[in-house]
Order: sequence, then structure tokens, then C-alpha cells
Amino acid sequence: MTSPIIQARGVGKQYTLGEAASYRTLRESVVDLVTAPARWARRGGRRPAALPYMALTDVSFDVEAGEAVGIIGRNGAGKSTILKILSRITPPTVGEVRLRGRIAALLEVGTGFHPELTGRENVFLSGAVLGMSRQEIRTSFDEIVEFAEIGAFLDTPVKRYSSGMYVRLAFAVAAHLRPEILVVDEVLAVGDAAFQKKCLGKMKDVATGGRTVLFVSHNMASVTRLCDRAILLKKGQVAVDGPVQAVVAAYVGGGVGDSPVEIDYAREGRRPGDEHVRLLAARVSADGLQGALADIRRPLRIEMDYEILQDKLPLHPNVHLFNEEGTCVFALNDSHQPLHREPRRPGVYRASVELAGNFLAEGMYSVDLALSTFAPVMVHCHEKGALAFQVNDPAEGDSARGTFAGAYPGVVRPALPWRVEPLMGLTGARAGRETEGESA
Repeated sequence: MTSPIIQARGVGKQYTLGEAASYRTLRESVVDLVTAPARWARRGGRRPAALPYMALTDVSFDVEAGEAVGIIGRNGAGKSTILKILSRITPPTVGEVRLRGRIAALLEVGTGFHPELTGRENVFLSGAVLGMSRQEIRTSFDEIVEFAEIGAFLDTPVKRYSSGMYVRLAFAVAAHLRPEILVVDEVLAVGDAAFQKKCLGKMKDVATGGRTVLFVSHNMASVTRLCDRAILLKKGQVAVDGPVQAVVAAYVGGGVGDSPVEIDYAREGRRPGDEHVRLLAARVSADGLQGALADIRRPLRIEMDYEILQDKLPLHPNVHLFNEEGTCVFALNDSHQPLHREPRRPGVYRASVELAGNFLAEGMYSVDLALSTFAPVMVHCHEKGALAFQVNDPAEGDSARGTFAGAYPGVVRPALPWRVEPLMGLTGARAGRETEGESA
């Protein structure tokens, strides 16, 4: 039986908060020496307390050759730390990691290249570090340069590169020098959208070609498109490890993420609101909803249950929807409908709004809930980030994506009807085909 290409067993990493860095430049040391008396006086002659902090605790997993695995979690969950340990940049405090193959890592802008060497020289240096001969590097050299799109700067020292140029070359080198294991952190966010799309396609090629990919990203759409499996880290520990759709659903909502797909305020022992109205519960629902994962093609409903205590004010439910970049996609309320502008009798109500299928773009969403009066303006309750869900595009059937396979930009992704018709006369068999196509 073939052994896993990556094995992590009981890995833990401890840092000491307040501890000085182990490696310092001459300038940093001189500045530190000059400013030391003032800092010492401010602290009253006491040294700062050094506090231990466990960035990772008992992390264990296996990765088989040819797998594409996403590592996800909130900031501070330990994602970058585990990648640095796997890449041999930093050792674990406890536990062990075994690798059975060459690894190429793209973790931070500024790592991996010698700043005084040119782009060309760094390509050969990186290949040599991976144990490749000059002839093997030359075989991939033209592909690397073409992919990185830095031909005019190839013989310029990389210290003069912009962050985008640096990342383009670093990714091209890592992906084309054929390591058995490719590790990519969120560093690709430095590149533009077109380059990110290009990189995602290349990583997909690497994975389908039998090599192993570890990918860290906050973009769940990219993770679900590239990976078949994901590992969710929470507070330095493995919270969920399994099929990517299930793990992403757990991350977005459903107990592991900070916001669920359904919430019952009454059961939690609190009812947000005031003397006029109280919010009781809320939920996201859709046909085929799996945990917090919604099919982009299916309609989706947001529901709010609330209790009106007094019939003095016209009360309006509000929904504010935000995407994973924090952009407000829309804000909705029912005050545009005359029927809802009058005060309602005391009692329990359910308000719901339905979003059409093929309307929202792929990605993570959070929902703010509110109950308001608009004349006069009064906010009776406002629950920020109360709900969360993930929209997934299966890229099949009647998805708005159609046959397009790349990164799909836009805050929304509506499937709007198109009409194409000739403006000049067509003749012969071609005209017959065009006419038939339009009438279909």
C-alpha cells in the first residue's frame, strides 16, 4: 500500500508573545540599541512579560499523492502556520511531519527569491533548490517566462519588482518546475483578477496531472472549484476534515462558523428588539440546501419570525446582504408595498423574501437582520451577521455560467435573456443554420 505523500502527526506550534525576533538586521539592532533606554524607562525598568501562545494544537492529517486539499478557516486559525511547517520554513514545537516528495511553496511576497539576483537567475536558483539539473530547468524556462508575463524585466534584480510582478514570477516558478507538492497561500490575492484566474487554472492542471496541491484561500468559490477535499482549522485545531462542499458548509454556517444558516433567538434566551417588536427567529432556506451550501440555480428564501407587541407603528423587516469582500449586495425592506405601510395588530408574524435562482454570484454571504419604522425613522433591532450561507455554482445545467470555466467576476450573476439577430442579409446554408439557431 502506498504511503501518503504528506503525513502530519500531533503537530503543535508554540510562539511567545512579546519575545524579540531571533534574526535581526544590522539596522534593526542599531535602532534597538539607541531606543532601548527610552523603552526601558517607559516600562519602569521592567522587562515585558513573555506569554506562550499555541498557534497549533495536535494537528494530524494525511494527504495522498494527487489530492488537491483546501485549508480554510478564519484569520488566526493557524492556516499559514501549518503551511510554514509543511514547507520546512519553521519547525513544529511538538509532533512530526513527513513529506515524500519535492515541495514548492508560495507563502509570502518576498520569500523564496534572492533580492539581488535577476528574475532569470532566481528561476535557476529555485530549480537547483528543488534538486533539478540546469537542463531540466531550461526545459520549463520559456513556459515560466511566458506565464509570468515579465519578459521585459527578466534580467532586472527582483528587488526592483512590484509585488504583483514578484508573485507572478514566484507562482510561475513554483508551478512549472514540477514539484510533487505545490503549496499556495493567500499570496495570490496580490495579483490582478486575470492573473488569479490564470493561477487557478494552472493549479487545476497540476492537480489533475497527479501532483499534490495544498491551497489556502478565503475565497470559498475558488476552494470548491479547485479542491475535492478541505480541512477546516479553528483556533489552531482541525475542526472538520472531509469533502470540500461539506467542510465549506460547516465553515460558512451550521455550528463551526460564527454565523449559522438558522437561528432561534427565543431558544437562546434572548429576543432582540424593544417595547414595540421582538425578533424571534430567522433562517435561510432553499430547495436542495445542504447545510449552508445553496445551488446557484435554485431560488433562495430569507425568513424572519417576529412578535409585534404594540400596534402603534408600521414595522418593516429589513435584510442587508453582504458578500465575502464585505460589499453590500443589496438592502431590502417591504415599505415599497402599500399593503405593508399600516401598523399591524399585535401577534407573531413571519416575513420572507425570495431571491431568484441564477441571481447571486458564487461565494459566501452574510445577512444582517433588522426591524424598523421609517416614519419616523426608528431601528428597533439590528442583528449584524446573523446568518451566513454559501452559493455554489455547479457549472452545469442552466447555470448562468454556461460553458465558461474561468473566474467569473461580478457582485451578482443573473441569467438574463439574450437576443442575437443578423443586421445584414445572410445567404445559403449558413443563413439556414443562423435562422434555425435563433428560432430554437
